[in-house]
Amino acid sequence: MNVIPEARSVDAGRGVGWWGEAWALFTRNVGMWIVLGLILIVALILLGIIPLIGSLAAPLLVPAFVGGWLSAARKAEAGAGLEPGDLFSGFKTKAQPLLVLGALLLLATLLIGLVMGALGFGGAMGMMRGGGPHGAGGMMAGMSAGLPAMLAGLVLGFAVAMAFWFAPALVMLRDVPPVDALKASFAAAMKNIVPFLLFGVIYLVAATLASLLFGLGWIVLVPLVMLTAYVSYKDVFGA
Repeated sequence: MNVIPEARSVDAGRGVGWWGEAWALFTRNVGMWIVLGLILIVALILLGIIPLIGSLAAPLLVPAFVGGWLSAARKAEAGAGLEPGDLFSGFKTKAQPLLVLGALLLLATLLIGLVMGALGFGGAMGMMRGGGPHGAGGMMAGMSAGLPAMLAGLVLGFAVAMAFWFAPALVMLRDVPPVDALKASFAAAMKNIVPFLLFGVIYLVAATLASLLFGLGWIVLVPLVMLTAYVSYKDVFGA
């Protein structure tokens, strides 16, 4: 078990630089990164088809997939060739801690849903879907009633994202225990909140563009986002 590395503070512009460095790594082996991305996308779609169990299994397994991707990124950066099985290396070498991370992600997701439900999100959505002659008014009333729940979900979701952003890398590449990895990731993200906000804005624009043309842009965006996780980890925590 390794010592938890200390995060460093980086310039705000690194929120843009991570995208550029991820793109450079992506273009070294475009075909295989796309293959890995398609395998991941298909796996998550297939999980989503399974009623109830699929929606629970997806967050449980995502950190293990991310861990495999990060290991593949380190391998590619060293000049080694990639293969489809690299995506599953997290399951082979660090399954237990990565699945613990997944269980914590699942728990966080459920808690966010409970908080939003307690704040009336479900009822607000029902009002927004209401038809009839007062449909427009019902939609506005639903939006107003659901605003506290949506804001709470946004804030909690952002906090969870900060805690999980670096955690798979710390577990997979540094042998940091899952809970310690979450704490270190959250602290590192808070320490670099400005570059992270800039990174997030670029992601929202990229996600919007990727969703055009039947969502085909996600074939590139998914691998690219995965690679930004690797380069940002290296930037903040070192190799």
